[in-house]
Amino acid sequence: MSTRVLSAWALVALVAPSTACGLIDSDITNFDLALPDKQFTIDASRWGLTDADQLVNQACTTDPDPCAAAAQQACAEGTCSAVCDATTSTCDLTLFVSLFNEIDLQTEKPELQTIQNQPVLDVTVDSIKWEVTANTLNVDTPEMVVYVAPSTVMTPDARAMRVGTVPPVPAGTTRPSTDITFDPMGKAHLAEFMGDYKTPFNIIVGSSLLVEQGDVIPAGAVTVRVSVAAHAGI
Repeated sequence: MSTRVLSAWALVALVAPSTACGLIDSDITNFDLALPDKQFTIDASRWGLTDADQLVNQACTTDPDPCAAAAQQACAEGTCSAVCDATTSTCDLTLFVSLFNEIDLQTEKPELQTIQNQPVLDVTVDSIKWEVTANTLNVDTPEMVVYVAPSTVMTPDARAMRVGTVPPVPAGTTRPSTDITFDPMGKAHLAEFMGDYKTPFNIIVGSSLLVEQGDVIPAGAVTVRVSVAAHAGI
């Protein structure tokens, strides 16, 4: 299966050209795929931060390290971790970013039901673009990594395959539509999942944000819209 790939950060909409009856001609060897725009929002409220400023100023030792236990009280479960910084002897707080959207091509593009006899599409990803549509976050975002994964995978783990990256976004700023930076195999990874169009999959955005002594505690939210362009043959 050939695998050239798609575009843009936030991901996937499928628009298949159709005949006058709204169906895909089974003889077509090249038709457009455009996934509906997907939205990803990093909202500081999801971390459930409580007294995070006290945590990053808390005196600590590396052995034993009290910071991990303190983080359980400072954040919502599973959203952060903390370790003692040997240089400052205070706790460094890491906030996890893990967002996903499920893509079900058969549901989003019912035209594909007319080619059920074709088990796999030959997909070429043309571009993925990302756009910051709203931003009240009071800190810069970290670099974000875009992954594709089976629908059962909702966080970046070993089963998630990298597609590309989105650079940091300065606090409080928006951005016009811009191409993501693809990993060397990023387009191929996405095309592989899109080609198996009968099987839903997830687009995941993952990263982490480090908060150290003296840093501003994150508040607010940033929303990113992702658009995917591709074409395919049958």
